[in-house]
Amino acid sequence: MRDKLRGVLLPFTTPFGADGEVDARALCENVRRWNETGVAGYVALGSTGERAHLDESERAVVVESARACVPERLAFVVGIGEQSTRLACVEAKRAAAAGADAVLALTPHFYRGALTQDALRGHFAAVADASPVPVILYNIPQNTGVAIAPETVARLAEHENIAGIKDSSGDMVNLVEMLWLAGAGRDDFTIMTGHAGVFYASLCAGAGGAILAAGCVAPRLCVEIYEAFRAGDHGRAGESQRRLAPVARAVTTRFGIGGLKSALDRVGYNGGLPRSPLRAPDEEARAEIARLLEESSLT
Repeated sequence: MRDKLRGVLLPFTTPFGADGEVDARALCENVRRWNETGVAGYVALGSTGERAHLDESERAVVVESARACVPERLAFVVGIGEQSTRLACVEAKRAAAAGADAVLALTPHFYRGALTQDALRGHFAAVADASPVPVILYNIPQNTGVAIAPETVARLAEHENIAGIKDSSGDMVNLVEMLWLAGAGRDDFTIMTGHAGVFYASLCAGAGGAILAAGCVAPRLCVEIYEAFRAGDHGRAGESQRRLAPVARAVTTRFGIGGLKSALDRVGYNGGLPRSPLRAPDEEARAEIARLLEESSLT
């Protein structure tokens, strides 16, 4: 499993049909196309997958449908994010039973004032103790308002069932400190960036891979950055990062999941609409997304 985390994983979107229900057929069509792009695996039910907008039965449909389309050679990670430790443990067991190779465990955040680093450490350790499959920590403070400190990451990295962390903060200083404290010289704990804008920089700093929403639109370009870096071709890696950056900014920070789904439609995948209260981009935004995709040679 840890070997599978070294590369580019796609945290795929959840397509909805005209009736607003999960479209399992469209999801599998996307996955089958991504299977041929060189990615190392997938994350179901992450932030990009609108896990927060799905009920338990819908989450099960997403996991079951995707699992059937993901080859065994690729990593299949399932996002979990219940607020209580008890329910997060239940969710990890459910994901493992459904075929997950690992779970991506979001920080609890509703009672953020009480979520000290000790509380977070206890939570993740308990989830890792209970989970039948490896646990990947998920740090996305811009969404949750709760950050896992590098020192906490280092202590949790000692747990035999915690395989790595996805850091989506985009904070390179914080990432470098995580790498220094928890990742240096280790092959049993993988630090992955979740921020496409700093992908190449993160690899240069020592990150082992990435889980990139922008990769859903530009999988081959993201894989090219990783492979060029691994080959020592920093010129090609840097140029590919330059092409990726404006698209990544548009389909994540600026226009969000609605923008990402619009971009997917534009490049031939099944994107569709996000669930309310998220909004689809307006005509002007769609035109800008189309322009950026063309300028980056993605259409």
